Amino acid sequence: MSARELDRARVAEPALRAAYEECRRLNARHGRTYFLATRLLSPAQRPAVHALYGFARWADEIVDDLAARPLAAERAGALDELERRLGKALRDGRGGHPVVDAVADTARRYGIAHRHFTDFLASMRMDLDVEDYPTFDALMGYVHGSAAVIGLQCLPVLGTVGPQDEAAPHAAGLGVAFQITNFIRDVGEDLDRGRVYLPCDQLAAHGVDRELLGWCRRTGRSSPRVVAALRERIAHTRGLYRYAALGVPMLAPQSRPCVAAALVLYRRILDEVERHGTAVVLHRRVSVSRSRRVLAAARGAGGAVAARVRTPGGRAAGERRGASPPERGTDA
Repeated sequence: MSARELDRARVAEPALRAAYEECRRLNARHGRTYFLATRLLSPAQRPAVHALYGFARWADEIVDDLAARPLAAERAGALDELERRLGKALRDGRGGHPVVDAVADTARRYGIAHRHFTDFLASMRMDLDVEDYPTFDALMGYVHGSAAVIGLQCLPVLGTVGPQDEAAPHAAGLGVAFQITNFIRDVGEDLDRGRVYLPCDQLAAHGVDRELLGWCRRTGRSSPRVVAALRERIAHTRGLYRYAALGVPMLAPQSRPCVAAALVLYRRILDEVERHGTAVVLHRRVSVSRSRRVLAAARGAGGAVAARVRTPGGRAAGERRGASPPERGTDA
């Protein structure tokens, strides 16, 4: 199936095809929800989304590897090397690593602003020495680069029915909603990394601090104060999803089922957290069951098929708006 996707995306050069295939494997192995949602995109769109995911995953693993626990200086050096490779690939087409080559090719084909990658790597560097955030606004400075720009990177691939500038705030908002959902789900794991991604002032309003969170993590017990703080964060995040959902009708018709399914699937993580007892996130990771993921994808598939039938020639709606990869020798 990946060969068909690459054919439809007009990626012909063998080395570049192999680079995109590596990104697809990363997505399939690590991003179960995202990968399932990408199946609702047209085949021509999928390689680009896999490349964007693969690059983000690679950088994230540099700063989050719990097993190796490399020194901060070593991780900083790895991020510097990643940025160097990316800059070279964006300039010359090749950066010496498959994931970098694929994402640079995607950026060129879809006109993705290079500043989005710069902002992303800046937030990744914050993970090297920032352990918590005093306010929500301070946290949003980090989340802009770690999540909002991911939505902005994907928007040219997804396509829009109107000006991209109108859909951009909602695309960024969906990235933020996904990220805050991760922060809620991964409270315990992030504590193990020495980080707290829930704003300190909002935790303190419920009498919660790092010490109490750590006590819950170590003992396997809970606290009504922690539950109250998490419930407030969950309620706020549901509001972020409501705002992000306003942007779905702004997307190209063929992209809407994918984004809508991803939104539903990720929002259900919040449902699962509450269903298992909110403080469960301090003790284990909660996930949406495979059957629920498949059901959401199946519902989205009907919309994706209908959109392709309505689209002349079965091409991605984004392609009709000029978002398709341009012709370029054997790569196109």
